[in-house]
Amino acid sequence: MPVADTTVYGHQGLVVLMRFRSRKGPFCRDCGVATVREMSARPLWQGWWSPLSVVIAPITLLVNLGPWGKLCRLGPPTGGVMAPLDPGRSLWLRPPALAFLVPLVLAVLAIPTLILVSTLNGDDEEAVLQVGQCVRNEGDWKNQALVVTDCKAGFAQYEVTGHLDHTGARCADGEYITHLRERPDGPASSCLRPLPLRP
Repeated sequence: MPVADTTVYGHQGLVVLMRFRSRKGPFCRDCGVATVREMSARPLWQGWWSPLSVVIAPITLLVNLGPWGKLCRLGPPTGGVMAPLDPGRSLWLRPPALAFLVPLVLAVLAIPTLILVSTLNGDDEEAVLQVGQCVRNEGDWKNQALVVTDCKAGFAQYEVTGHLDHTGARCADGEYITHLRERPDGPASSCLRPLPLRP
């Protein structure tokens, strides 16, 4: 004594099937908390293995909060014939919780990491071309994919020699012309001089 009359639930996903579990009290505080922790730890690593279980496992964990709160309000157990169960470690310090939390943390960190990597890399195809820069074309001339690159690198193919941003401007003989690209002063094509092949 004292005891609480409550039911603790568990859930297990089995790819195509599911198993629902429950344990009905009365429970003293220590036996009840031990049962809640044991029954809630299993869905953390066994509760996700069927399509519906992805929804049912979290609901099972939330439902167990009710009995857990009721049991925690009880005083320490006294007067029993047998010793109460050891509640053990907190639910979130048990190995099943780590099996749940590690993938969850990785998934949460993956989104900002991808955004950061995308921001740092930028979209080189949309880079503003400046006179003197070197580029390589990762597409064909119909579908240009110009990437700004180091002029000293062996994979630089062209050097930007000028822009066709006013009437009458022309590229020199043998130079290529890019599609219209955005520039600070408006869209313009650029002149590209082929660079000699390097070994």
